[in-house]
Amino acid sequence: MEDLWLSRAKRLQAIASTGLGFCRDPFDRERYQEIAEIAHAMLADIGNVPIDRIPTLLSDFAQGYATPKVDVRGAVIEGGEILLVRERSDGRWTLPGGFADVGRSASENVVKEIEEEAGVKVRARTLYSLRHKAKRPYEPDARDFYKMFFLCDRLDRALPQPGLETLDVGFFPPDALPELSLGRIIAKDIHDAFAHSGEIVFD
Repeated sequence: MEDLWLSRAKRLQAIASTGLGFCRDPFDRERYQEIAEIAHAMLADIGNVPIDRIPTLLSDFAQGYATPKVDVRGAVIEGGEILLVRERSDGRWTLPGGFADVGRSASENVVKEIEEEAGVKVRARTLYSLRHKAKRPYEPDARDFYKMFFLCDRLDRALPQPGLETLDVGFFPPDALPELSLGRIIAKDIHDAFAHSGEIVFD
């Protein structure tokens, strides 16, 4: 569960972003800008990061109504093992996936991400989980996310290969997972994939 003050700071930031996106009165814009600066300072303090990094995390800040981002992840399970990729950014492992692109459905996005990050072609079979990141024990984040998890089936037998954003790729049994990138996934995301696929799961 997300820290209470982190949740409040993110909500203030969203209010300021929406206000700046729609407000035309110069005095109200000044007030929303002040709220934004306070929220950014709170987020920088909570995350122990430089304050100038906070606004850059939100590419659409003050561009309209503030909404959560969408993160899509795909689970490919074969022979009691699940496909994971090792992220170049932190050296840890996750289900392949990332931000959803505009113009593609969620399932189309996850198919694209798996091919880019793991070098295999898949089809998305079913959505097995939809989560609000702030309500689960992921690493904290200044951004707000909805996380969509899909069970996927391979369409070819190509040997998995890392992509531009990944260092390595491999299949792992659920009882011997590598170090996970906890900002992206938690072990429950993987165990739930096995549970929904009908394969054995270890808790």
